[in-house]
Amino acid sequence: MAVWALLLGFVAMLVVAVLVPRLAGATPYTVLTGSMQPTMPPGTLVVAKPVDPEALEVGDVVTVQLRSGQDVYVTHRVSAVKHRLDGTTLFETKGDANDTPDGDLRLPEQIRGERWYSVQYLGYVNNVLNGQQRQTAVYVVAGGLIAYAVLMIGSGVRDRTRKTPEPGRRKKEAVAS
Repeated sequence: MAVWALLLGFVAMLVVAVLVPRLAGATPYTVLTGSMQPTMPPGTLVVAKPVDPEALEVGDVVTVQLRSGQDVYVTHRVSAVKHRLDGTTLFETKGDANDTPDGDLRLPEQIRGERWYSVQYLGYVNNVLNGQQRQTAVYVVAGGLIAYAVLMIGSGVRDRTRKTPEPGRRKKEAVAS
């Protein structure tokens, strides 16, 4: 029974971290610092869905790219929406645990997505597995579940055929009693 619980837990983690985001066009990120505590402590998996920056409001949690061309991201809350004279919208972001907003205002192009959902501690698993390893893990688990299902169906059919008494044998046993 413990093996089943462990297997189901692992499958659930893969579904939450890999399958659901992929099907929805979202991206999983991991919170690495304590800037969003207590709601999202380090190790939290944040799944961010693409969003139209014009739809963002103060209080929304977004994942932003810190610098163009670099894979460095931060997930913080929008603390203010500002506009330049030329009409460009800028976003001020701030971690929940931080006293002051982030130093730089964020351009709409830097917004990678709005938090769709988050799961504490699952980000550690996300960091351990790279993209190819996650894909392989999904295939291995799916193959294992299919093989187990075939085994269970086969053993069920085998047990039924062994336990079904012959019609004539049943009558003889009833008479002998």
